[in-house]
Amino acid sequence: MTQRKIIDRARSEGRNLLTEIEAKELLKQAGVNVIDTRLAVSREEAISISRELGFPVVLKIASPDIVHKSDAGGVKLGLKTAQQVGKAYDAILSAVRKQYPQAKIQGVSVQKMARPGVEVIIGMSKDAQFGPVLMFGLGGIMVEILKDVSFRIVPLAPRDAREMVKEIKGYPLLEGYRGQEPVDVTNLEKLILKVSSFIEKHPEVAEMDLNPVFAYSDGAVAVDARVILERVN
Repeated sequence: MTQRKIIDRARSEGRNLLTEIEAKELLKQAGVNVIDTRLAVSREEAISISRELGFPVVLKIASPDIVHKSDAGGVKLGLKTAQQVGKAYDAILSAVRKQYPQAKIQGVSVQKMARPGVEVIIGMSKDAQFGPVLMFGLGGIMVEILKDVSFRIVPLAPRDAREMVKEIKGYPLLEGYRGQEPVDVTNLEKLILKVSSFIEKHPEVAEMDLNPVFAYSDGAVAVDARVILERVN
């Protein structure tokens, strides 16, 4: 499905929050490396997909009505067997239905557990005066605790992306702090530019987060993505 069809479908259904699978498909088509994520609509299908992708896997609730999946009990990590996947599928649906009884549930997404890397975030929000503003910083829970981020107005030039990466206080972590392998900073800069280009081409996107992005010495991959569209009056 094309980017336009994904956005138009969400709009036709009267929703502004894309599912994680839809968000990742948009970004994949924009050249962003995202981890393979598939939708399971039954316990058996979740197990089958997990076997195809290879253990360990991650299960997440797929619902256009739930923004913070972890807070809703909608995320299970590091599942190593079919039995664990089946139990996790049931537990996710039970927890979410109890906490959000009115939420529309499309199913559960299944993705392979990514290898550990340095967690970074690339995000976008809209400023009333300047328009789309891109953010880069340390990701995962660190973005909430340290708030170590840098900002630039879209569209970005290569120099902007380079400065964004180097401005954060946690930059030494990217260089290989205390013997850790340095990440491919050039790849991160290219990733930021791809996101900037995507935002420039899609003014209907109101907010976006790629968090976390796992940065490695040989590239980077977005393991979670959130895209919110502008509301149509």
